[in-house]
Amino acid sequence: VSTDIAPMAEEALAPGRGAEEPSRWRMVGLSMLMLFVELALIRWTAANNVHLATITNFVLLASFLGIGLGFLLAQRPVDLFRLAPLSLIALIGFVLVFPVRLVALHGSHEFVGLSGRNPLSQVVSLPVIFLLVVLVMAGIGQATARVFAQFTPLDAYRLDIAGSIAGIVLFSVLSLAGLPPIAWGSVVAALFVALGAVRRWWQWPVIAAVVVVLLFESLSAVDVWSPYYKITTGHVTTTVLGDRYHGLAVWGNNIPYQTIYSLHTLHRIESFYFFPYRHVAQASLSNVLVIGAGTGNDVGVALSEGARHVDAVEIDPQLVQLGKEYNPEHAYQSPRVSLHVADGRAFLQDTGNQYPLILYALPDSLTALTGQSAPVGLENYLLTVQAVQEARQHLAPGGTFVMYNYYQPFLLDRYATTLDQVFGSRPCVEVGNVLAGRRQAVLTEALHGTTPHCSTFWTGKTKAPVPDDRPFPYLPVPSIPNFYLLVVGLILAASLGLVRGAAGPLRKMAGYFDLFLMGAAFLLLESKNIVQFALLFGTTWYVNSLVFAGVLLSVYAAVETARHVRLPRPRLLYLALLVTLAISFAVAPSSLLGLPVVLRFLAATALAFGPIYFANLVFAQRFKDTSSSTTAFGANLLGAIVGGVLEYLSLITGFRFLLVVVGVLYGLAFFLGRRWLRAAPEAR
Repeated sequence: VSTDIAPMAEEALAPGRGAEEPSRWRMVGLSMLMLFVELALIRWTAANNVHLATITNFVLLASFLGIGLGFLLAQRPVDLFRLAPLSLIALIGFVLVFPVRLVALHGSHEFVGLSGRNPLSQVVSLPVIFLLVVLVMAGIGQATARVFAQFTPLDAYRLDIAGSIAGIVLFSVLSLAGLPPIAWGSVVAALFVALGAVRRWWQWPVIAAVVVVLLFESLSAVDVWSPYYKITTGHVTTTVLGDRYHGLAVWGNNIPYQTIYSLHTLHRIESFYFFPYRHVAQASLSNVLVIGAGTGNDVGVALSEGARHVDAVEIDPQLVQLGKEYNPEHAYQSPRVSLHVADGRAFLQDTGNQYPLILYALPDSLTALTGQSAPVGLENYLLTVQAVQEARQHLAPGGTFVMYNYYQPFLLDRYATTLDQVFGSRPCVEVGNVLAGRRQAVLTEALHGTTPHCSTFWTGKTKAPVPDDRPFPYLPVPSIPNFYLLVVGLILAASLGLVRGAAGPLRKMAGYFDLFLMGAAFLLLESKNIVQFALLFGTTWYVNSLVFAGVLLSVYAAVETARHVRLPRPRLLYLALLVTLAISFAVAPSSLLGLPVVLRFLAATALAFGPIYFANLVFAQRFKDTSSSTTAFGANLLGAIVGGVLEYLSLITGFRFLLVVVGVLYGLAFFLGRRWLRAAPEAR
């Protein structure tokens, strides 16, 4: 966010115009608040409204638009910053009063609202959330712009980056610690007070209400917060053939996730857990790998079936803790179990072990990567053809690979086709009992030859496996779903109207179309880096935070270069940018997977952040000589939002092709800005 926004306030307010000595700490504090609130809203809204579960860049783009509008309105007399707490409590109240929860996997009553009532329609709830986020972030953006303009551009830029990094670090620490929203709200309230948003008597009850409401939400006895979900638990009773079975249900972000049962209950109502062991000799179970171990059901079954050791891999530490506390089989306390809180694909990449049995145990994360428009969940890179090939390489001689998921015809065919392609034979298919209107399909594949003791092999239609570059197994065909098209239409319409209202007639932006294209290209470039690092190092919150910090550090490096080095003419900077883009495109991320982790990190960093570095040099040179910063900023803002929309192309083309789009956008920016390029002097 700060990469595109910070330089744009250069002329919003003249430096020192009637102002006291600018406060560096205030600049850092406002930038920290801006990014902290953005990240908190992305996580918190998705935890309470399931429609946001796979489109987290909905809130990201609303934040971006709000900050941009705040910069555009920096010279207006109205103080939006003092209204920001009011907008925030309105947003919190709306989301809590009108939540959207998933309670069934099929049927006409899949979603419910508060206390089981019918929820608000998507066409009502999503626009309201979008506009309220815009209002919150516009207030913070306006305050940041007013302080920014009191510094020289490069000094302000450095402080903005420092504050943004501080915001990322602080929110990441709170998330990794599993602290609830009251911790996030307390930080936001304290920063609002310290930075002067609360001065009049009526503002104190408003900021207090933010803390109190989040406190009540955080005190819920059935909710805990992990780095990925709001995890809710509740006792459930299932009746089968007149017998009642009790378990502890687990929801992630208000979506049914799993249920903790005893072994006896699993035998009766979820017998598919035991299907894999029909095809494996007990004597061979020296070591079992369970990926997606969750609360321990699969691990307990493996131990009961004779496994002498189990490597249990689960990405979410809170799910592991629930398993330790509530699983009646106490599987995680067994000395035969080694727990690994890690990303499953990353574990496969880094382990040197081989296993007689590898089990993909329903690794359905329900959570998309922060900031992504395309639905890249925590498990998507486990379900690609390359991931299954990697799992095959870790099978011991005579080993067996098993995966199961909710039975849907196209998913069954896709996963079966993947196994057929990787192992060279049709997998064994076994279907479990009906659960919530669906069945579990268990796919088993022997390393060599036909799966033993199997009576039903897959005979369905071939369905193309998904590759690492387009890891969307839940899309039946490469396409952009209608729901996403509706969402991007709303975003573009809102952005167009609000930017026009703040910046004036859009025809004024005709001279800055190259800046429009730069904004679109940069957001695509940042999004590509998020998914690239997810593939190389795992889809953990820690990795995601490192990518955001890496982007800002690349910007910081560009600023320091501009301060201390005489830059060449823009043509050469564009050439360097396009060369780094070409190198990043030529080197497929998957080609780095075989490198040691340190070399992999260094190579990935160079490939990802080299283009960002040169993109910021190009942008800084272009913007410094614009005659109207407001008009130029509006053009770049619209471009950045369009870039977020263009990311949905990856659902059809894959992520690597986004680099081609980025290159085309920067190439067009070079062509359309050639008049400026001819006139631009060498920069200091």
